[in-house]
Amino acid sequence: MSPLLLFIIILAYFSILMVISQIASRHIRDTTFFDGDRASPWFLVAFGMIGSGISAVSLVSIPGNVGNNNLYYFQFILGSIVGYLFIAFVLTPIYYKLKLVSIYSYLNIRFGNTSYKTGSLFFLVSQSFGAALRLLLSIKILQYAFFDALHIPYFITIIVVLILIWLYTNKSGIKTIVWTDALQSLFLITVIVISILTIKHSLNLSLSEMVKTIVHHPYARVFDWDIHSGSNFFKQFVSGLLITVALVGLDQSMMQKTMTIKKAKDARNNVLTFSFFIAFAQTLFLALGILIYIYAEKNGINLIKQDGHFVNTDELYPLLTLNFFGKIGAVAFLIGIIASTFASIDSCIAALTTAFSYDFMDIENKPHEEKKKIKTRVLIGVNIVMFLIVMSFWNSQGAIINTIFKIAGYTYGPLLGLYLTGLFSKIKFKEKWVPVACVSSALFTWLLNAYFIRLFNFDFGFMNIFVNALLTILSLYIIKKKN
Repeated sequence: MSPLLLFIIILAYFSILMVISQIASRHIRDTTFFDGDRASPWFLVAFGMIGSGISAVSLVSIPGNVGNNNLYYFQFILGSIVGYLFIAFVLTPIYYKLKLVSIYSYLNIRFGNTSYKTGSLFFLVSQSFGAALRLLLSIKILQYAFFDALHIPYFITIIVVLILIWLYTNKSGIKTIVWTDALQSLFLITVIVISILTIKHSLNLSLSEMVKTIVHHPYARVFDWDIHSGSNFFKQFVSGLLITVALVGLDQSMMQKTMTIKKAKDARNNVLTFSFFIAFAQTLFLALGILIYIYAEKNGINLIKQDGHFVNTDELYPLLTLNFFGKIGAVAFLIGIIASTFASIDSCIAALTTAFSYDFMDIENKPHEEKKKIKTRVLIGVNIVMFLIVMSFWNSQGAIINTIFKIAGYTYGPLLGLYLTGLFSKIKFKEKWVPVACVSSALFTWLLNAYFIRLFNFDFGFMNIFVNALLTILSLYIIKKKN
């Protein structure tokens, strides 16, 4: 792809986002950045959340991971559907009843200030790493695909992406993001459809033949019943349920969009509709995963293996789109990566800014001018942290989606334990011990998993979030008040 065409695509795409931003930024209030004036159409929010829920990580990691893990990720999708039901019928009504902006304010109402700060801090750490790792993969793809050829250093690419996100979200924040993410979700789904049709055409398959080819392929194994495997059905299903509750229902970046909707009933419809959208999109990714391995085999593309497993599976889909799918495929992939990057990172930055501003800077009770200063300073700080984390993990390898879920298991586990205890019990804690209980539970989960792997060849896999949450609940009962 020529540098001129690359520049035109990026400029045109960003110009569209800026137009949307200007329209959304009219008649804003002090809280518009954080709550979107609670006037977003629920169906638009549901569709726009696809981009936030997928990101570039899912775009390349889920298809690429099929070569090593078959279609076992579908077990995770089944569990996630149950998780969305819990979010729609349990968490969402509570958030609306309490009229929350930062969802972690619930912990303050239910337990007290220390639990509140602890829960918010765990979110800030987890979201910072999760968002930065998603941004990392996006930047790596952009570098490999386009900017290395222009001799642009990767740290410049990181800075430019963060600045572009700043420009279209700085004024009205989540209000703009709701609309821009809907557009970016449309681009993202279009990219997947184009890739599938490109492979279908190159393999000279009809639609029915393509479906049969996918269904009968050796990688089309959906269920893993090996209890020692990290992809065992029960581990995947339960972790899909819990990770969805944690990474969506207890995640400020996802629920902040939902709470821009005026009515609780419409917000519930938003979550249910989004659950269908995201499950369908992820299933398409799995089908694409089988197709790209078939395509690689048919075209004699040599894939590196180590210990019987494919190495750097995140690189396969970009490799094919940029070198074998023609100019249309390359352009579509570029737009998809840009769309997924902006759609997932912009809401994360807004959520981190919201959580820190409300939970630690008490922005809600500040005068008008002070609110603007706090928001700007926190937003700058969030961008700096993102940049530093991406730089620190630049040389990491492997499927990043696995890294994200493993980190989430340790950082969201205590948060999940706090919420489950609050929702399904009436206990109160000796508050000063809550941070100790949460940190020690995460640490003990890590040690316990290492112990089980070494002695029993049993990997918790994504189930570490279940173990972590359970240990957190037990620890909280240990420090509960007697009366």
